[in-house]
Amino acid sequence: MSHITIYHNPACGTSRNTLALIRNSGVEPEIILYLETPPSREKLVSLIADMGIPVRALLRTNVEPYHYLNLAEGSFTEEQIIDAMMDHPILINRPIVVTPLGTQLCRPSEIVLDILPDAQQGAFSKEDGELIVNDQGQRVK
Repeated sequence: MSHITIYHNPACGTSRNTLALIRNSGVEPEIILYLETPPSREKLVSLIADMGIPVRALLRTNVEPYHYLNLAEGSFTEEQIIDAMMDHPILINRPIVVTPLGTQLCRPSEIVLDILPDAQQGAFSKEDGELIVNDQGQRVK
């Protein structure tokens, strides 16, 4: 059985869809409610490095702290952006999924299929009704 971790926000549809896709592969992941239990600074830096993305790519731009901290301004260093994420975990985009095959920011949720070690066990549609996996467990393009 593969060990999978999801940094999850149950209020987010994309995060809920991603969790459901993981479960559709037959795995119950470790669920970290990152707003309640944020990753340590070291863990956050490690996750960003594992995803191979710039820090700013993990920054949520449609939340209040982004605006009142004026994070749209390009003069912030990566360290300062990480500081903001540590002070305001809502700034961390989600869901982040860690599997033996890699670490990804799963937006859109079907990106998780690229890093799940186990095949989908049946059809799956997102909450909005969009079919992602067919009855044979294969990704629909």
